[in-house]
Amino acid sequence: MKRSIIKYGHYLVAALLLGGVGGGFLCSCNDMFEPADENKRQVEDMVEESEYAHGLLMYGYGRLPYLTTTQTDVATDDAVTNLTTSNYLNMAKGTWASDNNPMSQWNNCKDGIQYINLFFTIVDKVKWAESAASKQKMFIDRLKGEAFGLRAILYYHLLQAHGGYADDGQLYGVPLLTKPEDGSSDFNQPRASFADCMKQIFADCDSAMLLLPMDYKDIDSESEIPQQYLALGANPSGYNLVFGNKARNLVSGRIAEAVKAQAALLAASPAFRDQSGVTSAEAATLCANVLKRIGGLEGFDPTGNVWYKNKTKLEPDAAEMPEILWREDRHKNATQERENYPPSLYGQGRVNPSQNLVDAFPMRSGRPITDPNSGYDPKNPYANRDPRLTDDVIYNGTVFHTKKYEIITGTYPAIHDKDEEKVDNLNNLPTSTRTGYYLKKLLRDDVVPLASSQIEQQHIYPRIRYTEIFLAYAEAANDAWGPKADPTGVGFTAYDVIKAIRNRAGLGTDEYGRPLPEGDSYLEECANDQAKMTNLIRNERRIELCFENKRFWDLRRWLLPLDEPVKGMQVDRNEDTHELTYTIINVEDRNYVNSYQCYGPIPKTEVLKWSNLKQNKGWQ
Repeated sequence: MKRSIIKYGHYLVAALLLGGVGGGFLCSCNDMFEPADENKRQVEDMVEESEYAHGLLMYGYGRLPYLTTTQTDVATDDAVTNLTTSNYLNMAKGTWASDNNPMSQWNNCKDGIQYINLFFTIVDKVKWAESAASKQKMFIDRLKGEAFGLRAILYYHLLQAHGGYADDGQLYGVPLLTKPEDGSSDFNQPRASFADCMKQIFADCDSAMLLLPMDYKDIDSESEIPQQYLALGANPSGYNLVFGNKARNLVSGRIAEAVKAQAALLAASPAFRDQSGVTSAEAATLCANVLKRIGGLEGFDPTGNVWYKNKTKLEPDAAEMPEILWREDRHKNATQERENYPPSLYGQGRVNPSQNLVDAFPMRSGRPITDPNSGYDPKNPYANRDPRLTDDVIYNGTVFHTKKYEIITGTYPAIHDKDEEKVDNLNNLPTSTRTGYYLKKLLRDDVVPLASSQIEQQHIYPRIRYTEIFLAYAEAANDAWGPKADPTGVGFTAYDVIKAIRNRAGLGTDEYGRPLPEGDSYLEECANDQAKMTNLIRNERRIELCFENKRFWDLRRWLLPLDEPVKGMQVDRNEDTHELTYTIINVEDRNYVNSYQCYGPIPKTEVLKWSNLKQNKGWQ
């Protein structure tokens, strides 16, 4: 029987290659539920082989659906891609179907839930520690807590991708499975209501929080050991073995609390709130619970919007960043840069930010560029703009990389080392930009992706950022109580959060960064109008979380149009005067059906296979 080594957190875990459950990875039901004679040890031996049993949990981790590169944004109004074979590009152009769904989480997450449910059946029986009863108890509690948290995460992503209204007018989630399926199971299960799925997610998060420490960390004295373990004879070294620093990045109580808040925001959003059983007030309270643990706005990271630029904090031995609540393990690579650098820097220019997104960045004053008082100059469109635009997007004339190249995305040549070239020009090469913009956010400027002289650097990718939770609180609190109300006494309001985010970005200042006499006057206008504040919060979320694979899901849960045509910028130069002319161009039409595609489909093969499985309305 094959074994593989899975790394997660700081653990190396031996796991058996069991194959997928329900996802087409195994040849037949007999293979799945009636293994060959030489493999019949696979369940009963888990009790004696803790590494083998732990492998089930690790496969749950392996099914976590977090992406580690910018991908889904190219299916939204924020970006396009020059990769003509991209599933996301083709989906946005009209191929999205119940049997062709790049956004599907059905098989992946259901596989993970099956592994976790099987793990629950053996976790209490496994010999996790050879002698000490305290270690055995601590291991069981931690591993159970992780399993509850993982199942909540997987169900949350299933709801996000597949929850929706069927033809009968009911809001459904997915089939709720809390026990493992086997050869005698009835697989023809109906979808549970969205509300019941939310109750299960909440219950699993609560169970995880009861069993897990808020954070994994080493302790020095017995006074820090919880009483239930101290009574069994636990000491600091034993506690640290189970709950100490080496477990960092595994599911913790803090992570489970944040996932509960994320799920609540989804349920309280316009697409789901009518039948989800969760209100905006509840969602705001759950977000506030997460934020109170860092002192509310006192814990707001003043450099959190450019965490990816803090190179010293990206190194393996660096302290954790206060902006990041949960992240992937650190990796030394050049993947994002290889995919997204402009061609002059040996990249493939895959993700091209849209003019739509660029226009969403306000002026430094804080006013939208559409505001007649903003001072926006279409003949000099990048002057005096929100500093986050320069952080996130390479536009024409941007000086980037340690080579200090000026990236020319217009139609005229750049001069690199006195040799004129046009490789970065709009539509010049298959790897050139289609919009007049290249991605800058998340990229390090000290990577060389060229194979012959490659220089890789450390990267991390956040799964949950505190800024996301702050924005979730602002959205839910404004919806529940308005911009400046704080009826639960958490100490901050939706307005306070957005003010902190915009202050951090440098809004409400002049071109030299000096505060304007009127401050952020646009924010003050929005603070007196709940609807305007809703739009402002959504725009801030769009900017702060751009290229982190959030936009597609946000548009759908807000019931906003998915089919906004994507635009770009063509920059031409008069060869006599060298004057630049800026022309907005159409780049790509989007072929979504807004009336029903705000809810993703159940896979067609599943609906055809199981008569009790209702499809979401509009999907075939």
